[in-house]
Amino acid sequence: METRSTAAFDPPTINPYPLFLNPIFSFLLPLSQMAVETPLLDPPPPATRRQQCGLILSSLLIFSVGLLTFSGHRSQQSPPISPGADHHRTPPARGVREGVSAKSSPGFVGEEEEERVSYNWTNAMFTWQRTAYHFQPQRNWMNGCAGPLYHKGWYHIFYQYNPDSAVWGNITWGHAVSRDLIHWLLLPLALVPDRWYDVNGVWTGSATRHPDGNIYMLYTGSTGNLTQVQNLAHPADPSDPLLLNWVKNPANPVLLPPPGIGPKDFRDPTTAWLGPDGLWRVAIGSRMEKLGITLVYKTRDFLSYELLDHYLHSVPGTGMWECVDFFPVAVNGTKGLDTSAAGEGIKHVLKASLDDTKLDHFAVGTYDPVEDLWTPDDPKNDVGIGLKYDYGRYYASKTFYDQEKQRRILWGWINETDTEFDDLKKGWASLQTIPRTVVLDGRTGADLLQWPVEEIESLRLRSYCFEDVLVGPGSVVPLHIGSATQLKNSIPLQLDIMAEFEVELISGKKTDEENSCDGGAAERSSLGPFGILALADASLSELTSVFFRPVQTSADAVTTYFCTDQTRSSLAPDVFKVVYGSSIPVVGDEKLQMRVLVDHSIVESFGQGGRRVISSRVYPTKAIYGDARLFLFNNATDVNVKVKLKIWEMNSAFIRPYPLDQL
Repeated sequence: METRSTAAFDPPTINPYPLFLNPIFSFLLPLSQMAVETPLLDPPPPATRRQQCGLILSSLLIFSVGLLTFSGHRSQQSPPISPGADHHRTPPARGVREGVSAKSSPGFVGEEEEERVSYNWTNAMFTWQRTAYHFQPQRNWMNGCAGPLYHKGWYHIFYQYNPDSAVWGNITWGHAVSRDLIHWLLLPLALVPDRWYDVNGVWTGSATRHPDGNIYMLYTGSTGNLTQVQNLAHPADPSDPLLLNWVKNPANPVLLPPPGIGPKDFRDPTTAWLGPDGLWRVAIGSRMEKLGITLVYKTRDFLSYELLDHYLHSVPGTGMWECVDFFPVAVNGTKGLDTSAAGEGIKHVLKASLDDTKLDHFAVGTYDPVEDLWTPDDPKNDVGIGLKYDYGRYYASKTFYDQEKQRRILWGWINETDTEFDDLKKGWASLQTIPRTVVLDGRTGADLLQWPVEEIESLRLRSYCFEDVLVGPGSVVPLHIGSATQLKNSIPLQLDIMAEFEVELISGKKTDEENSCDGGAAERSSLGPFGILALADASLSELTSVFFRPVQTSADAVTTYFCTDQTRSSLAPDVFKVVYGSSIPVVGDEKLQMRVLVDHSIVESFGQGGRRVISSRVYPTKAIYGDARLFLFNNATDVNVKVKLKIWEMNSAFIRPYPLDQL
């Protein structure tokens, strides 16, 4: 095993090598410090790899081939722009005039008038950005999931889609089916904007499965004068497993904005749930000035509705609530619950996508089905001011109950953070996260555990295990996987990484610190940060860091943060590069654990079994194809980190059109 020190990571007083190698490497330190001034072009030798967990270390590599700079300063992110780079003005954010969240240039909202320089992207770079196992249509724009359900052996996803362009507009419902939530087959469009009540867009909706077997699909339509109304659609043939054809109800629209609600502030109906009085309830997001609210309607037949005289819940200062979701979770148990479940041993989750911040917030609370009121368990963590589904690039999420496997599945949208100009050049934009199961965290009682559906494991190919990899203070350890011939071409582009970290204090001291995720992976402290460098090139000029940062908050208390640093994820200047993260509960004797899904331009990270999740959208220019690499790092000053990893190469999901000619 061999480690590598870096200029940003190790002050001259810190030995960058693991303690048990100190006698071997101490004579190399003067040479190492000289090497920092002239980084070598070749990568260092790999850390010892174990094809099977628990194998004995067979040999030690005892010569350091060089030390490479890991700067981490934002001022050094971008290279000079080539003379051939395109110049363009960032267009106004799309969708705002129509009364929905900004659908363009999300990374630069408020800077529409600035002149921006686009990176000189190549077709190879654009091709590389497209994911292999995340759901996205073959081309054009897509955003939030609508009306997911399981029907006669098939999982169905409907999504907002522009069949004409890679930017938002002409929103229709795309449709795809899967046997396993991973391998998707694209179907013809399900709903198109062809009526006066949805002529400006078929927007988000939800499916409700009636006990009699009927499926009721409520969706928001935007009228000719941009008023948001609720409409009803049915499958033309409920016996069709593919649900190929949908019929809009002649009674549409079934709901208009009520008095006091703005015509552009009434959208995104939830899946309905059955109350104790035998009537169905449907929630719809809205606002009163800056008061975020959830309206609730009662209905028996999904055609006639009665608006309750009070809100299900409201939170001052949170603004418009989009894509509201409301569902039960078991206090004790690992199974999901039908949306209508209520009673003892059940909590309810209320979630809203905040139009003002473009973040998905949730809270766990108690629902009174008689009074139709929901109360958060912790007012300090109420909807919009507390916990988030995902602390990265993530919005417009929706859950559904999978009656086949008795689980609740969560979908979320990851949008682009480059420019519309670049999306038009590559011909597509946005995708969905890997679907996640959702259960209440039994150890904290306040958090949700989100975890990739088990079916994603069907994509796993070759696996590699690393036992007790020691990463000393201020050092980086390269992780090479693959066959001997693959080492020349680095790692596969699709990975599933499971990592467990054990921390050993080596200085005999703990310092009081006030750090969080904000300083990123390059800001050193006594206890962290440490973690994984994904999608990195050999020189570490591009990398995406996923890491833990423990912080000493008192003599006997440590607060741990789970973070992703994108500030060095790309040399391109016109993409969004920020640090994401949050504090993360670590309960009892839990070790620090993360799971990281890498899929070309997507990095989805799950901390402590899914107690915190961060989705990142990254656009490397160098760390692509055979130049993408994987490292461990430890930027703490006073701890050694021992790491156990299992890594799988991941296959493609081969998303493609359904062979309708074979029906």
